[in-house]
Amino acid sequence: MAKAPTKKRGKNKDNARRAKKKISILSQEGIEYVDWKDVNLLRRFMSDRAKIRARRVTGNNAQQQKAIADAIKNAREMALLPYANRITTQRGGGRGNRQGDGPRADAPPPRPTTPPPGPRRTAEVDGDLELMEDDE
Repeated sequence: MAKAPTKKRGKNKDNARRAKKKISILSQEGIEYVDWKDVNLLRRFMSDRAKIRARRVTGNNAQQQKAIADAIKNAREMALLPYANRITTQRGGGRGNRQGDGPRADAPPPRPTTPPPGPRRTAEVDGDLELMEDDE
């Protein structure tokens, strides 16, 4: 039985995206040992929110990434690096801190604070509900 002819495919679009390989900062600068006291180097492997950047972002190999992660964790333990970094924006006004005055347009109407008018108290006497007199 003959093999069915296969269509020739063009270049895979994913290959074009992955063409450029990231080169690690450690390899570029020839750093053999990652010291936990070298805060300036470690900050280059952290995001602005103080998270450790991934290998695909930094270009590290597995061994370098493990050394970087251990050094960052040790520096955090020694209070040289933050565990988390809060980012402040110029927008202002977060949750519950609206600039508008008054309730929102799509909010339900406010509930009354006083009870509705009508009989205030009732008492059950012989199975019937009767209005109780106010002592005023």
